[in-house]
Amino acid sequence: MAPSRSKGTCIVYFLRLQAGMPNIGASVDLEQRLDDHISGQACRKTTLVPPVALLRFEGYSTLPEARQREAQLKRWSRPPKEALICGEFDRLRKLSRSP
Repeated sequence: MAPSRSKGTCIVYFLRLQAGMPNIGASVDLEQRLDDHISGQACRKTTLVPPVALLRFEGYSTLPEARQREAQLKRWSRPPKEALICGEFDRLRKLSRSP
């Protein structure tokens, strides 16, 4: 489930949980973090609703940049998150426009 190049790289990741909802996180060791999620050691949410797939990940130069992006993404509603996950950037732009 984890890319092999993840250790030491600052990553923001999207997981699909068993209930169908996305979960967003950040880490400097994606492989270890995914193992923690799968084993129920990472957070309460994935302990109760386990992850079933890694959907997307983005690399950043520093952990503060990754944490900032994680916080930004967590504020988004579900439709823009799904558009980003699917790579539907035109749809994402439409969803992000102010009326």
